Amino acid sequence: MSVYLYNTKTRSKEEFKPLNEKEVTMYCCGPTVYSYAHIGNLRTYIFEDLIANTLRLHGYKVKHVMNVTDVGHLTSDGDEGEDKMLKAAEQEKKSVMEIAKHYEDTFFRHTSELKLKRPTIVCRATEHIKDMIDFVKDLEDKGFAYFSNGNVYFDTAKFPKYGCLSGQNRDDLKHGARTEQDDNKRNPSDFVLWFTSSKFENQILQWDSPWGRGYPGWHIECSAMSTKYLGERIDIHCGGIDHIPVHHENEIAQSEAKLGHEWVNYWLHMEFLNTKNGKMSKSTGGKTTIDTLKELGYEPMVYKYFTLTSHYRSAAVFSEEALDGAKKAYENLCEYVAEFKANASNGVLDENQASDLESLKAQFNDYLFDDFKTPLAISHIWSVVKDNKKSADLKLAYLMHIDSVLNLNLKSVEAKTEDKIEITPEIEELLEQRKIARAEKNWAKSDEIRDKLLKLGIGVKDLPNKEIELIKL
Repeated sequence: MSVYLYNTKTRSKEEFKPLNEKEVTMYCCGPTVYSYAHIGNLRTYIFEDLIANTLRLHGYKVKHVMNVTDVGHLTSDGDEGEDKMLKAAEQEKKSVMEIAKHYEDTFFRHTSELKLKRPTIVCRATEHIKDMIDFVKDLEDKGFAYFSNGNVYFDTAKFPKYGCLSGQNRDDLKHGARTEQDDNKRNPSDFVLWFTSSKFENQILQWDSPWGRGYPGWHIECSAMSTKYLGERIDIHCGGIDHIPVHHENEIAQSEAKLGHEWVNYWLHMEFLNTKNGKMSKSTGGKTTIDTLKELGYEPMVYKYFTLTSHYRSAAVFSEEALDGAKKAYENLCEYVAEFKANASNGVLDENQASDLESLKAQFNDYLFDDFKTPLAISHIWSVVKDNKKSADLKLAYLMHIDSVLNLNLKSVEAKTEDKIEITPEIEELLEQRKIARAEKNWAKSDEIRDKLLKLGIGVKDLPNKEIELIKL
């Protein structure tokens, strides 16, 4: 089966046809490291890891590039009036680069705990300033940028396709820079490519440029770094749906204006993770992190399992009740894995089992190949796990296959072992007395002996042919 993706650009599900049959290029908007990434952010990164793993499953090599935004003034579209990096540095009594490193390190610790593969290339904004300056100079030379009162702006009127991703008219789009609307723009939708004059009076991170000492606008870093590492045409660009109307529109405008042709073939976007009170975000107090969940008794894999139970294009509602359900389901799945590992023989499947396994794997794969239908994939997992007609060897082989894609850490689950029961002379005597009592059909005496065994931590289960199973309590 081919891979099918929902392309935000066309508002339709399309068959995926990469530019290069052997390698897929994928760019993902990474973290802004002035604070911790909350679990809503991490839902997007879990999805992006799933995209890469699914494409690898189909046989592609994937070149995955992610940026790290470590320039202090760059926050969210709605934030106004403060340098978040500077504010964090003052509060924590650290330098801005110490702040950036701390939150970047924590981000990758959390993604590692979620078993997400590190992208092929991780590129930091502060290490690519020259690339951004060169990009802006090219736009200026081609007539798409203008200088006004110390800043360089992109002229959206010069780019007729502006609004193509969101479907909005240029005049209806809100201003694109992460700054308040200013009177230096020719058009309300124009956005800053390079600042030398802005609301941030004490901006710490600044660099020399042809337009004066300053710093880059938010959007330019993704265009500069993606084209540097992936070339002038890219297969897939990912991010959250909040990036569609501003950040990704501006990326398209500046990139295609410079390159002179279409830039990205497939745009994929993750829906919000909501709470009962609405969207989870840094600016509205979203403080729940992977560490928070661990303190509450939820392992990272529980949260990952929770995210996979809803489709990436559907908003998910986070609650303690929903997480409790995911915890129970994930722990049950691990129990099955432990049981299958204990009961599997040599792991070698006969011809019929091998054929059955390939069929099961194909069914699971097809759910992922069809726009990453993880809820159906999870349902399929449980249908296999609970099928008593299938052997432990077959089910274990199937689960190891799904774990190679979903990375739920099932491979690390240890085989279930039964606690050995030490038969003391006292226990041996009681068991013999019980055997005699049952042979004489003295059920009262049998029950009395059973109760004595229970006090010693031993349960007795009667089996056919007068055999018994001892259970350590």
